[in-house]
Amino acid sequence: MMLGVLLARAGVDVCVLEKHKDFFRDFRGDTIHPSTLRMMEELGWLPEFLKLPHQEVKRLYMQFGETRVEMADFTHLPLTTKFIALMPQWDFLNFLAEKGRAYPHFDLKMNTEATGLVYDGDRVSGVRAKTPDGPVTIRADLVVAADGRHSTLRAAAGLVSENFGAPMDVMWFRLPRLPSDTEETIGRFDAGRIFIMLQRGDYWQCAYIIPKGGDASIRAEGLDTFRKSVAALLPFDAARADAISDWDHVKLLTVVVDRLKTWTRPGLLCIGDAAHAMSPVGGVGVNLAVQDAVAAANRLWQPLKEGDLQMSDLRAIQTRRTFPTVATQRLQLAIQNRVISKTLKAKGPIKPPLFVRLTSTFPFLARLPARLIGLGFRPEHVAAHIRAADGR
Repeated sequence: MMLGVLLARAGVDVCVLEKHKDFFRDFRGDTIHPSTLRMMEELGWLPEFLKLPHQEVKRLYMQFGETRVEMADFTHLPLTTKFIALMPQWDFLNFLAEKGRAYPHFDLKMNTEATGLVYDGDRVSGVRAKTPDGPVTIRADLVVAADGRHSTLRAAAGLVSENFGAPMDVMWFRLPRLPSDTEETIGRFDAGRIFIMLQRGDYWQCAYIIPKGGDASIRAEGLDTFRKSVAALLPFDAARADAISDWDHVKLLTVVVDRLKTWTRPGLLCIGDAAHAMSPVGGVGVNLAVQDAVAAANRLWQPLKEGDLQMSDLRAIQTRRTFPTVATQRLQLAIQNRVISKTLKAKGPIKPPLFVRLTSTFPFLARLPARLIGLGFRPEHVAAHIRAADGR
């Protein structure tokens, strides 16, 4: 969606396909990072964007056993927006769709699912799609696969990914929030258990981290046992866990960390999770995807508009985005292996890792994780031409 809006703003004909009739999906990535907020500012949309319902996270706190530390402080970032905005992803997507529809070159087709690729020789020249009115074929100079970690289009292209493994999965659910509750976003690490709470206004968005593949055994133990496990981790009245009244209220995220060896084929480019599924560590998956989109728009608008797209243009996007992707995944994998895996296997008291202990002693160190989470390793800026363009 972000790539489509930026290209349409630059005057490139774009068709975005969404397989559902709306964007309403619970427990999608709802974090809008400072680097993405800066893009909204560069496009002149920030004041309007921040009128949408959201919560601002200026600091992240972690608790290891009985030790509580400030893990990230975003208030020192060199930006106007010194916070992470927690916003339902459907609001973010609807906002972008509304902006895109203002441009004559933008076409959004809802309830249209891409099911395969169309080839002209060895070059991808379009997609086959399924609609309520039957199958359609859409021709294009470039097909961008942004259809997630289980991408249909990357599989159709025969692109191969390298899987780096993950020691955990995540069970998502909501708990009611009272006005007297803390405003803080909290992560708690105890022997065998990790629990994250995101403040979402009138409810808490909760992530219960479990060992990889452990969902079935937890459900087999029964809902009451699960509620008791959650209740023991809550910083307030344990009875609030009773709000989990049905297993349908608990959604499983199967964690995958992988990366395509090649993001491109002639006429095809993969970005976001279709190119590199990220761990939920740091909540940076949406941020990386948006950064990919901006880098792609900056490089592609002119050759697409002029009808002179080359494979070198597509390869350049992978080249530019490989470093921040690899660096982020390596950091995530280090945290998974050295902190999360050890915590989930622990039988006794949990001690904070060395960096966390140093952060507790030297609070200014909390600025480093804030920068890595909030901006990333290679933050992108919207190209001057796209900023100045009016969609004609």
